[in-house]
Amino acid sequence: MLKKKINKLLIGTNNKGKLREIKDLLPKYIKTFSTLDFKINSPRESGKTFKDNSLIKSKYFSKKTNLMCLADDSGLEIDILNKRPGIYSARWGGRNSDFGKAIKKVYRELNKKNKDWKKRKIKAQFVCALSICYLNKKIACVIGSVEGSISEKPKGKNGFGYDPIFIPKNKNKTFGEMRPSQKYKLDHRYKAFKKIKKFL
Repeated sequence: MLKKKINKLLIGTNNKGKLREIKDLLPKYIKTFSTLDFKINSPRESGKTFKDNSLIKSKYFSKKTNLMCLADDSGLEIDILNKRPGIYSARWGGRNSDFGKAIKKVYRELNKKNKDWKKRKIKAQFVCALSICYLNKKIACVIGSVEGSISEKPKGKNGFGYDPIFIPKNKNKTFGEMRPSQKYKLDHRYKAFKKIKKFL
């Protein structure tokens, strides 16, 4: 029996940067809706992992709208900070998820850990969990990640979140300095998308 293609999908995020990236990655035949269209606030992310929080969001938004929902939970893990900020990546920016504030906090924490951190390669990775749910039913949940290091200072105005301070492995530019078309071929969201595509 042929699997019915998904032709309508709610993108479960109130983050405009994520919304733009996910829309760009989705097949064009899928009609997308945004939680911003429905004016739904995001649920409390009480999970212990990216996968947990992604599923909390996709189930919650699906039940609120009766639509199949694709939701992302992603963040930055910095090795010498014991993988922090991790699932708290957006929360490091305070109530309004101000990533200028979050980036300053990353640098403060690195300075606390090692005053000479700029002379070392500070390893980090971006992680993305993508899930698709319909009401309470999980259809898929996958993880994508990209390794890299932390830039000495923010560079570039493209992308969003921590993009200006993350240099992917074997590159010399931050995600913030790359054109979206360059970044999309490398980043954690794209890698997760490659895994989830077969469910769409």
